[in-house]
Amino acid sequence: MAVIDTPVLTELAARTEGATKVYGSGDTQVTALDQVDVTFTKGQFTAIMGPSGSGKSTLMHSLAGLDRLTSGRVVIGDTDLSTMNEKELTLLRRTKIGFVFQAFNLVPTLTTIENITLPLDLGRLGVDEAWLDEVIRAVGLADRLEHKPNELSGGQQQRVAVARALASRPEVVFADEPTGNLDSTTGAEILSFMRRAVNEYDQTIVMVTHDPVAAAYADRVLFLADGRILDELHDPDTDTILSTLRRATQR
Repeated sequence: MAVIDTPVLTELAARTEGATKVYGSGDTQVTALDQVDVTFTKGQFTAIMGPSGSGKSTLMHSLAGLDRLTSGRVVIGDTDLSTMNEKELTLLRRTKIGFVFQAFNLVPTLTTIENITLPLDLGRLGVDEAWLDEVIRAVGLADRLEHKPNELSGGQQQRVAVARALASRPEVVFADEPTGNLDSTTGAEILSFMRRAVNEYDQTIVMVTHDPVAAAYADRVLFLADGRILDELHDPDTDTILSTLRRATQR
């Protein structure tokens, strides 16, 4: 009997098609993204790297619905962001997207647990208690739930931010330099948890970073320059990231 190979269908968490973002006009016009086509597979950890002004933050903000493209489109799951108004985008960010900022962005008057569930509360969404307990256990915050941000270390505050991003089980989590304000030990702990979220919970994470050590936690690394993707690495290590980054920035 002949054996027929069945193709494996890869589910996409996000993608861009012809993503272009232009700021200004005339002599001051800057093209931050230049016809970028890229896909992000469900359950994959992707790092985005590039020099200052390469377009990496613009790409992330556009993917997360925080910035609108000049042309092209962004699709999260099966939702085309270009067709949505601001109210719809706000709801989408609360339900399908998680975001981890470098500066934590916690509400100082709220406790740890209140900060974690804030997107769910704002969206008047039901809380999956079993999942919430799992996230809290995974980030090691069970004994800090009633503490406010000023009673937490920087690493603990970033753990709260990561837990908040995961609390709604979003289709994709975007992390903008999530370890930039942390020491190397604490940063490694946060990156290890993000790696676990991908491995154990099938989470999709897209992270902007300038740090080759941080990028080495990812499944793949995209290298941007002048608003275009110049190179891509899979199963990267720090040395290959550094050498590829040098080549990308010298082109």
